[in-house]
Order: sequence, then structure tokens, then C-alpha cells
Amino acid sequence: MEFGLTESQEFLKDSARKFFAGECPSAEMRRLMETDTAYDPTLWSKLTDQGYTGIIFPETLGGVGLGKVELMLLMEEAGRALLPGPFFSTVVLAGTILDAVASLAHKNKYLAPICRGEVRATVAIVESNASWNPRDIHLSVANGKLTGEKLFVSDAAVADFIIVIARNGVFVADSKARGLKISPMRAMDLTRKLYAIEFNETPTEEIGSTANLARAFDIATAALAAELVGGMQRTLDISVEYAKTRKQFGKPIGMFQAVQHQCADMYLETESARSAVYYAGWALEENSPDAATAVSIAKMYASDAGRTVGNRGIQIHGGMGFTWENDIHLYYRRAKGSETAFGDATFHRERIASLVIDSGGVSAKSA
Repeated sequence: MEFGLTESQEFLKDSARKFFAGECPSAEMRRLMETDTAYDPTLWSKLTDQGYTGIIFPETLGGVGLGKVELMLLMEEAGRALLPGPFFSTVVLAGTILDAVASLAHKNKYLAPICRGEVRATVAIVESNASWNPRDIHLSVANGKLTGEKLFVSDAAVADFIIVIARNGVFVADSKARGLKISPMRAMDLTRKLYAIEFNETPTEEIGSTANLARAFDIATAALAAELVGGMQRTLDISVEYAKTRKQFGKPIGMFQAVQHQCADMYLETESARSAVYYAGWALEENSPDAATAVSIAKMYASDAGRTVGNRGIQIHGGMGFTWENDIHLYYRRAKGSETAFGDATFHRERIASLVIDSGGVSAKSA
């Protein structure tokens, strides 16, 4: 593999940064954050016009057909802008699951409209046990109807349909279906609204089995880690700029060694997380045997580093870091919210251990 981005990848990254800076600056992000859903149809339309809603999906479905590394680059810039609304839940999560498990007919019905920006969607995974492991899912669909509860479902209030991960398959429920109730939940991240969904004999449509979910979850997990990297980079940039201008004892605080060490550590963790994410994207695109391990390494590192970089950024700002007017705490909220989504560092360390043990077991048997 080449340790560097291609010219087209650099162009995508640069154009995405300019797009988000122009269409979702801090003031717009804050405006959407304070609405009930953090969704703006005008911004969504502009994301569609850029081709972002179909970035990794086949051109035959209205997508752009780019690779997983390109998705990582886009999500990094979205994280840098603290993009509010249902982009991750619709495109990265719902879209990836549809692409992995659905038949062509179901892809034309559900995925193609996502690529065209015509619908929003989300995925209901977590139950009361708070586990992100699909093996821990208990709810089952019987006779096409679902009864039970899913928690921490992102952007459900603006979703046209909800993909439900059940023990016996992957199903789709219309957001206005009979017996479906959506209730808001308190969320750490104010830009990504969370909901509890109650199903009571709710009619669903089966779109596939859970057999191919692992790869879809890996792509979504790596993309979430990439988003964390973007947030870390923005936190670092804001903190360094503050350290250059804030003065104590007649000199910028950036001249003090203690502050320099904080900034250096933030830089190290951000760059290390970026390298892990880029490799995970490459491994997924190339179907590398170590792709699942690479994804867990990226998420494990980004989960811890995102929290640590946020802590250091707030410390550099002193009391200013906690004020509502400063954006640092908003990036910290996103980092804390994303830290546990799709498994925290402990979850992925255990997953890496399992993958290594399983791999070793296979080798021993083969020998």
C-alpha cells in the first residue's frame, strides 16, 4: 500500500473542508443544535448535490462509487465541522447496512432514495443491556411484527424509515407505522439527537439476515472513528490558536512549557488516530484479512484519544473551556458521545483479543 493520499483523495478532503466551512460554520452548527432535530432540509439538499449521500454506493443506485478511504476523509471533515443532523445515521449506518444485507430489489427501494437524498433513515440496534454486540440482541420479529424497545437511536425523529436489527434478521419499519412510538432521550452530544423507540405489534419488512452485518458495522465504526479524528484536529487547532493569543504574566501562554507539552500530546494522539483510521479504511476497501482488527484498533485508539484531546483542550482554555460561547465543550460532547457508540475502548480491546485468539486457533488446527 502507499502511505499517502492520492491527488483525487486530497481534492476530496480539501473540497469537503471548504464545503463544510461555508455551509456549516460554527454559527449554523449552533443554530441547528438548538432545534428539536438538528436537521435542516436546505443543508441536506446541499450535501446531496455534492454527492455525499451516495459517496460509497454503486452508481447503478445513484451513488458515486468511491472507496472506504474516501468515506474516512469525508467523515473526518464532517467531524471537524461538528456536522449536525442525520448524515451519519442515514448514509454511513443505514446505507452501509442496506448495501451489505439487502437484495437488489430492497436496495432499489431503500438505498437508492438515500443516494438521491430523498429520504432519511436510522438504525435501531441497542437494547436495555446497552451492548453494541449484535449477538446480545434479544428482540425478535414474529409474523412480521415487532414488540419491544430500542434505545439510543440517533435522528429517529427525522427518519422516513427505521432499520431494526433483530435476533432473527434485519427488518425495516416505516417511521409512521402502527404501534411505533418515538421518544427523545437526553444526549451528551447536542448535535446528534437520540431517541427511544417502542414497538407494539409494529409491522416490519425483512430485508436480510444478520450474517453480513459484521462488515457493515466495521465500516460504520471506522467512519465514526474518522469523525472523532476530525473533532480532535479542530480541538487542537482552536487550542493552539488560543495559546498563541492568551497572555499571562505578559507573555502568550503558549510560551510556557506545560502548555506546549499539552499541545504536543494532543498533536501526537490526533495524528496517531488519523493513521489508524486511514489504515482501517484501506483495509476495508482491500478486504484485507486484518480489516476487522484494524477497525477495532482505530476505534479503540480514537475513543480514548478523543476524550483525552478534549480534556487537554479544555485545560488549555482554563475557565474559558467550560463557557457556552466556546466551541471546545461541544467537540468534547461529541467525543464523549462517540466514545461508547459501536463499542468503547474496552469493548474493542476484548474484540481484538478474540480475533487474535480465533486466528491462532485456526492456524493451530491447520498445522
